[in-house]
Amino acid sequence: MKKGLFLKPLALFSIILFLSCEDDPEISCVTCNSPETTAFEVCRDQNGNAVVNGENTDTNYDVYVAGLEESGATCGGG
Repeated sequence: MKKGLFLKPLALFSIILFLSCEDDPEISCVTCNSPETTAFEVCRDQNGNAVVNGENTDTNYDVYVAGLEESGATCGGG
């Protein structure tokens, strides 16, 4: 009887854990270089914003990287 008392909460917890897990968007990063700066990392966070060296820019990642490239930076790899 003690075994049943342990298995039921464990099964319920497992189901809740399984249902609460969703696929997180993959965080991707690129290294950017420009003549004016040293190399720095730009990442896309879960919200789609650009994060530069750990600081959220509150700017869409694609817009941010495009702006860097328009201003002469090269971004890639990482």
